[in-house]
Formats: sequence, structure tokens, C-alpha cells
Amino acid sequence: MAIHETAIVDSGAQIAPDVEIGPYTVIEDGVTIGAGCRIGPHCVVKSRVTMGERNVLDVGVVLGSDPQDAKFEGEESFVEIGSGNVLREYVTIHRATGRGEKTIIGDNNFLMAYAHLGHNVRVGNHVQLASFCGISGHCEIQDRAIIGGLTGLHQYVTVGRMAMIGGHSRITRDIPPFTTAQDNQLHSINVIGLERNGVSREDQLALREAFKAIYRSDQNTSDAIASLREDEHMSELVREFIEFIERIDAGRRGRQGN
Repeated sequence: MAIHETAIVDSGAQIAPDVEIGPYTVIEDGVTIGAGCRIGPHCVVKSRVTMGERNVLDVGVVLGSDPQDAKFEGEESFVEIGSGNVLREYVTIHRATGRGEKTIIGDNNFLMAYAHLGHNVRVGNHVQLASFCGISGHCEIQDRAIIGGLTGLHQYVTVGRMAMIGGHSRITRDIPPFTTAQDNQLHSINVIGLERNGVSREDQLALREAFKAIYRSDQNTSDAIASLREDEHMSELVREFIEFIERIDAGRRGRQGN
């Protein structure tokens, strides 16, 4: 274990033998850090944070602070981080509101400088958040989504799998999987993202046709989805796409988690 002489590491922290901890970093009691993690200078990892293996924390990262939530009353809650994540300069991730609740980050995510994850947020795997993203409480970001810099997500927003949101966006509604968006405006299917993630040409075409039927035709959403469901050979990705959209309509103000 390579711990800089100026770092403060509580004896109650559980730290794998090969973890590197930089100067002036503080690791509190009740923290668990897995093998191969590298923690840079001036970081703070507060109590009740658990990290898996091979995570990299750049300078000034703060994990596990109390939620910025008026409902929070000091109850025990957690931050749970998987493996292979990169958290760049001054990323902040807050604990959850609610006894026993968690803010959860999966595996192999890339959070760029100054990104913030609020309380009760859930992030999947292979997600990219560009610099200065602000993710409000109770949001969910599904696998392989990309969110551009200086974007803010309202509470309870869900961003679907492989979606891409342009920078400087203000997102107050759920963004369906496989789409591109700027603010709340959907533009198209995320063809480049689908190709990069190995989605077949056949599935890409099926998603494009479904997108046009729902968002670019004269039919209302319910009728368009009903028509799509008549296809006995519907792609599983199209099914995922339309089921996500149905949950949006069932939620409050276009947010299925609310």
C-alpha cells in the first residue's frame, strides 16, 4: 500500500493492500476500497462509501457527503461504486436520502471534471458524463449513455440506454434509449452510438422506423405504439424503446421515476 505521509486514513477503513493514496487525502472510518484503486491528492472519501476495484480518483474528488436535500435528517445511507471507474478533477457524489438507501454507480464509467451526482442517483455501466454535468437527486442514467458538458438533469429524470444528450442542455423529461437529444427535444436515433456498441444494421433500421412512427408521423403516441406492436417480429431493441416511452407517459411530468 502506497499512502503518502500527509494523507489521513482512519484505522477503521478497509483498504486493499495495493491501493495508492495521494497527499493530503482524507479517508474516513467505514470506507471500503478495493484492489488496484488509485486516489489522487486532496480527495475526501467519507464514511459509508464502498468502492470496488481499479477505480481512479483524480485531484479533489469528494465522495459520500451528506445529500443536499431538505428531507435529510442524518439517517444512515450509502454510496456504492463499482469497478473500473474514472472520476476526474473535483467530481462530487453524495450519499442517499432515506435510511439504508444508496447512491449507486456501476462499472467502467467516466465522469469528467466537476461532474456532480446528487442523492439517490443511479448510474449504470460505461456511462460518460462530460465536465460540469449536474445530476439531481433520484435520477437514473442507464448503460452507455453519454451526457454533454454543462448539462443539468432535473430530479427523477431517467436517461435511457445508449442515449446521447448534447452539451448545455436542460433536461426535465426522460430521454428514451438509443436517441439523441438537445434539451428536451429529441432529434434522431443515435446511429453512431449504436454502431460503436455493435448494434446490427437491421436493429438500427428498425429503431429508426419506430422513432419516425412515434415522433415524426401524424399518429399520436398511443396509436403509433399500438401499430408497432402489431409486428410479430418486433426487434427486442424496439420493444425496449417503446416500453420506455410508455413508462414516461405513465409518470409525472414526463418522468417515469416520479
